[in-house]
Amino acid sequence: MIYCVVPEELAPELYDRMASYYADDPNVEVIIDRRKSERREAGTHDEHRREIRDRRRARVPGEFPQLDPD
Repeated sequence: MIYCVVPEELAPELYDRMASYYADDPNVEVIIDRRKSERREAGTHDEHRREIRDRRRARVPGEFPQLDPD
């Protein structure tokens, strides 16, 4: 499912256009973002911060072999 999120401030001018544009696509749902504040309050979870990691696969150690220009 793909969600097309329309900010509440732009909903009067965009929601109907986006909903009609994606009406024939069952995998897309147009929704209005009505959040008023952030879910996480700043400074309340300092000791439980999420760990940010690089999930890309580590490169194989070594060098590339020389290629013949033939």
